[in-house]
Amino acid sequence: MRFGHFDDPAKEYVITRPDTPKSWCNYLGSTEYGAIVTNNAGGYSFYKSAAQGRFVRMRFNAVPLDQPGRYIYLRDEEAGDFWSASWQPVGKPLSEYKSECRHGTAYTVISSEYADIKSETAYFVPLGAAFECWRVRLTNAGKTPRRLSAFTYVEYAGNWNSFNDLTNLQYSQFIVRMGCEDGIVDHGTNVQIPPRPENFEDADQGRHTFLALAGAEVAGFDTDRTAFLGPYGSYAKPAVVAAGACTGSLAYGDNGCGVLQTRVDLAPGETKEFTVLMGVGRADAEGRRIRKEFSDPRKVEAEFAKLKTYWHGRLKNFTAETPDAAFNSMMAMWGPFNCLTTYAWSRAASLIYAGERDGLGYRDTVQDLLGVMAAIPAEAAGRLELMLTGQVSTGGAMAVVKPFAHHPGAEMPPSLSQYRSDDSLWLFDAVPAYVKETGDLTFFDKVLPFADKGEASVLGHLKRAIAFNLEHAGVHGLPAGLSADWNDCIRLGEKGETVMVAFQLRHALEVYGEICALLHRDGEGDWAKEKLAALDRILAAVAWDGEWYIRGIDAEGRKYGTHENAEGRIFLNAQTWAVLSGHADAKRATAAMGAVEKYLATDYGVMLCAPPFVNTDMNVMRAVLFNPGMKENGSIFTHTQGWAVIAETLLGHGDRAWRDYRATLPAAWNEKAEIREIEP
Repeated sequence: MRFGHFDDPAKEYVITRPDTPKSWCNYLGSTEYGAIVTNNAGGYSFYKSAAQGRFVRMRFNAVPLDQPGRYIYLRDEEAGDFWSASWQPVGKPLSEYKSECRHGTAYTVISSEYADIKSETAYFVPLGAAFECWRVRLTNAGKTPRRLSAFTYVEYAGNWNSFNDLTNLQYSQFIVRMGCEDGIVDHGTNVQIPPRPENFEDADQGRHTFLALAGAEVAGFDTDRTAFLGPYGSYAKPAVVAAGACTGSLAYGDNGCGVLQTRVDLAPGETKEFTVLMGVGRADAEGRRIRKEFSDPRKVEAEFAKLKTYWHGRLKNFTAETPDAAFNSMMAMWGPFNCLTTYAWSRAASLIYAGERDGLGYRDTVQDLLGVMAAIPAEAAGRLELMLTGQVSTGGAMAVVKPFAHHPGAEMPPSLSQYRSDDSLWLFDAVPAYVKETGDLTFFDKVLPFADKGEASVLGHLKRAIAFNLEHAGVHGLPAGLSADWNDCIRLGEKGETVMVAFQLRHALEVYGEICALLHRDGEGDWAKEKLAALDRILAAVAWDGEWYIRGIDAEGRKYGTHENAEGRIFLNAQTWAVLSGHADAKRATAAMGAVEKYLATDYGVMLCAPPFVNTDMNVMRAVLFNPGMKENGSIFTHTQGWAVIAETLLGHGDRAWRDYRATLPAAWNEKAEIREIEP
């Protein structure tokens, strides 16, 4: 089933049916002020952190998934009929309501037509701004004059810390104080306490956001959720919209909201425009200043155009034109844009993560850099340096680096049981990628601090990463699994050994040797060659299982990912990394990827492992926590498909590589989106 199409010249995805299988979202803004908006105007906004700076409320696992959101309600003053400028939340019958959503480069435009009224709402965050714009255009497509009321709606968090807002109600329900200054809504929390911007993670500080209208007169307001919705009301039928007039409510505790009403009279064929402005700051300061600045629609349009130009410029470094339209759409726009979005926010903001996870996961973020290095090498260098300062002097790394609260040289290092064995080894992909892209060989000699104490050149950081895995090894001499390697559900501990990380370590030693040769550090290069040869001997003796490579060995010597196992007999990552690392000779590489083809490849992509776990000891293979075929228990990870594609390509298996790539290519599922459900 098809819900939309790719508009490649405009760099947009166009949703023509609003009843998508799940809420299809887009990202707005920057790492300073970010927002998620869906095809039905759902989502939330946040400042610096989706977990600790989320001032717009989001309830996860709701039905629909994305409510509440940032809504515009429209009401015909004569007929009393009302609807929303996005299909949801009112949800008029689709036989009567036309809808189109255009997700673009950090903006979304939602258009609708109902009862001869056309609406177009463009959502975006101006470059460098800590506020967002909802540019609203209303057109009378009928033959008679119309009198309308438009109502904004946004639901505020009681506390910017998402955990406090959703669970600590005996606190968060008593700190909101709403106001309306000169027609601008002021959302205040902890208003008796001064702000402490230097200590962002302190949830107990005074904070304000504003909501304003530019280009339209305010006819009324409400800031109390119950007053607006009604005690037994809903987003689909708010009491105030049904009645046609705001009540002037001021929330004092409980739940705040932002409602501004304006009246719009339209002659036949006439269009009128206004802009909703929402952002960080006080109503009587930032709110008033920004409303004045954006009172001219030409200013709004200029900022919107500037945003498009900026993002299209970030995407121009790579283009693709092939006979496959789905491939072109992904490679020319959505692949790079997704990489840039993930680079910005890691896994900290989505309709899945927000609250439980915060900051930049180490291994994730260092890998994410590869996706943007060609597009924004200068910016990527800054992020790369940040992550290098998240490496601990032991050579391991902090699990998470928080850009808004990171203090290199003064961080508490993890305990040995908390380290992941693979974290710092991803630097051997990211650092060379930066140097190759820029030609800046001096980067290897740049001195950066460790997270906890001391400092080293970038080359020194790389050597410490290798040393960490050489020093923490099991009985056979392979790297210890520690709390996890790439697979968080494999817990091999301080004595168990991970074969995937052993291959990564081999790759690291080879890359380190190449760098040393480039820099004429012959002694260092000889050291790397010696360690590499020793590791190859161990891998050849221990890791090969006859048809493929094993995944790991626990502290008691039990092997995982071997033909002897009833569950988890073969793992994808051990086979791909045997090839990527250069360890596997032609015969073993061909056999290992042949086993992947035989046991793991499907029409939907390549499975992580097979058969799934049901009875295996969960203390080692925690994948049994998940249903068979889901998550780490034998599902298909888009992430790992890339490694399979590269491995097959290195072996000259072009047809397999293409098939595996296209099996999980989001755009390739556009015509049957109900199967995959999430965004094409």
